[in-house]
Amino acid sequence: MSQEGNMRRVTAIKNGTVIDHIPAGKALSVLKMLGIGGDMSNPVSLVMNVPSKKMGGKDIIKVEDRELTQGELDKLSLVAPDVSVAIIRAYSVAEKLEINLTEEVVNVARCTFSNCITINSREPLPHRLVVTRREPLELRCRYCGKPQDIDGLIDSLL
Repeated sequence: MSQEGNMRRVTAIKNGTVIDHIPAGKALSVLKMLGIGGDMSNPVSLVMNVPSKKMGGKDIIKVEDRELTQGELDKLSLVAPDVSVAIIRAYSVAEKLEINLTEEVVNVARCTFSNCITINSREPLPHRLVVTRREPLELRCRYCGKPQDIDGLIDSLL
């Protein structure tokens, strides 16, 4: 392998989160979903379309001084269900977190159908989306049965 191929594209972080194996081109959706924008004080490193033996191409995000919550991991499963997440402390991997896309996703995102009972009911109902296919990801609302627009779901995250 050439020396250029061995070069680290993003520097190591002292403390924070590394999200790796994001499908190529999906990093911006992940940032949006996590609420990470230009107004954030934490340094964020983003590398897109990095060669990957496993995936062909991938994106990587490093967020300094921030650890993802379980709720954020649940949201992440809708955008990139096969990512790996590492919590970094003192320049070392302290924890590897699992992304678990279950058969039903509860209270992570709202149904994208404007006439769904979950939006129009006076009684609060849990938001339930059923995974009908993993690759590519397809979801249906448990109540109205409508297929969900994944990009629209990012805007409806709870």
